[in-house]
Amino acid sequence: MAMLSIADKKILNIIQTNLPVCPRPFAEIGKLTGLSEAQVIERINHLKETGYIRRLGPFFNSDKLGYVGTLVAVKVADGYMAQVAEVINGFAGATHNYERKGKYNLWFTLLAPDAKTRDMLIEKVRHLSGVESVMNLTSHKKYKVNVNFKLK
Repeated sequence: MAMLSIADKKILNIIQTNLPVCPRPFAEIGKLTGLSEAQVIERINHLKETGYIRRLGPFFNSDKLGYVGTLVAVKVADGYMAQVAEVINGFAGATHNYERKGKYNLWFTLLAPDAKTRDMLIEKVRHLSGVESVMNLTSHKKYKVNVNFKLK
């Protein structure tokens, strides 16, 4: 990967937590970084193309929107990981899906519009070929961790 320029680092620091909510956010970022709006857009596109940015978008408070979420741990038999992960990735509410070491070797988070839908999706996973066991680890209290990378 190419080295990040000072301007790239400034842009990344801003868009992590302070993306302006206005008609021309990239022009506002330009004012803060000494770049033109077009230059900011070009740098962000380059950072996305080179893998420094995976996604640019908002985080919503899913609870306030009425959604229910859970963490799900799945024990997947050898040889079935890819097909089980593919089904889970097809769920609109699957926000993260990771293969892990250990007895429960696939973990994913799931958001659904209601408990009935959440439970139905978990049951679908439970009945997939290669799935040996499923744990629904619904949280009782949310502790939100916010990670920001200060690039210098």
